[in-house]
Amino acid sequence: MFRALVLPFAAAGVLAVASVAALPAQTAAAPAAQASPYTSPLDPLSRPPTLVSPLTQPTVSPGVLQLLELDARFSQAVVAGGGKAFAAWFAEEGMTLNNGKAAAIGRTAVRTQATWDPAQYQLSWTAEGAQMGPSSDMGFTWGRYEGRSHDRNGEPVVVTGRYITVWKKQPDGTWKVALDASANLPEAAGECCTLPKP
Repeated sequence: MFRALVLPFAAAGVLAVASVAALPAQTAAAPAAQASPYTSPLDPLSRPPTLVSPLTQPTVSPGVLQLLELDARFSQAVVAGGGKAFAAWFAEEGMTLNNGKAAAIGRTAVRTQATWDPAQYQLSWTAEGAQMGPSSDMGFTWGRYEGRSHDRNGEPVVVTGRYITVWKKQPDGTWKVALDASANLPEAAGECCTLPKP
């Protein structure tokens, strides 16, 4: 499923796999904005996503709604359980694609990389859309993610980016992540090409 990313886990001075994508749990019947679902030691840094929920759109199909709900539950599990919860959502043959890193192929490889503690690093995401395949056994979600931690001096560190997650229905009827990929947001317009000031 497209949606994993290596983000700085500054407090420990290492890198941690970060997933991206999920929205606060809500249904099509209750599209109103909700307070942040995140409860963690980093709560003062947490803020609810500002994106418009695709669940508020009147034309959401049942398949798309199912994928959006899966994506939201995935994000909420990772907020609560960190890297261990992230890896648990992957299919046995699932993989992650990260910025500048080799692919982690298979749940075991994903688990080896996803070692962050939710008390020190909070990863959350909000889906912007989804699409279910014609056979209704595979689909994808995409959106924006946010990773929050502190550096060695206790200063807040926030990393944001985009993700895509591919979901696949398993033989037992459950849905698992087949591929997760993500990328940091680009620099603000003009920042990449400005000349040094004298």
